[in-house]
Amino acid sequence: MLKENRQALAEGFRDGIPIGLGYFVVSFTLGILARYVGLTPFQGFLASLLNNASAGEYVGFTLIAAHAPYLEIAIMTFIANARYLLMSTVVSQKFSPNTPFYHRILVGFDITDEIFGITIARKGWLNPFYNYGAMLTALPGWSIGTALGIIAGNILPPSAVSALSVALYGMFIAIIIPPARKDKIVAVCVVVSFAASFLAETFLSGIISAGTRTIFLTILIAGAAAILFPVKDKQ
Repeated sequence: MLKENRQALAEGFRDGIPIGLGYFVVSFTLGILARYVGLTPFQGFLASLLNNASAGEYVGFTLIAAHAPYLEIAIMTFIANARYLLMSTVVSQKFSPNTPFYHRILVGFDITDEIFGITIARKGWLNPFYNYGAMLTALPGWSIGTALGIIAGNILPPSAVSALSVALYGMFIAIIIPPARKDKIVAVCVVVSFAASFLAETFLSGIISAGTRTIFLTILIAGAAAILFPVKDKQ
């Protein structure tokens, strides 16, 4: 058993290397935003270590910049990361019935899109040490990249920081464009959300806070799409 765990750990570490390198690049740009919000390198490192999710952290940092209350930040972070609940449910079916509960909890701590992909691709029962190996590269890459992005933002001149901040929009686009290209309904929802956000900012900025507007629009648009265009089960 010990030999199997070591082998699974090594395989997870190997498969997680490209994921960790990719996370490092993306989180570096996220660190620029964290620096703008006022986070220290340690705070950015800790935030990314405990919340390995690009969309979730982007939303959280944006709301911090808007001086949103804690409740709004918590709700929006939950909404942005809600898909991981479904991914964790799928991954839980890969475990042997004899797998201890604490392994399920630890593996569920770092279920990202990429780690989910390599986990589901594994054949047979899932050895949790495979995920631990992937996490050994993913978590440091994401959290260290964020911290270094903040440090770079503190060292570089304002003009360079402004130029690097453009990468944040690239990261955001990279999140929404792939699913929008695959599904026309998602594309329509993206366009509607842009228009609705613009109108809300224009007419409700002095009435409702940015975080509350985002929560309402997210629930309204996503709920309407789910009711009008439900996803059909594939047989």
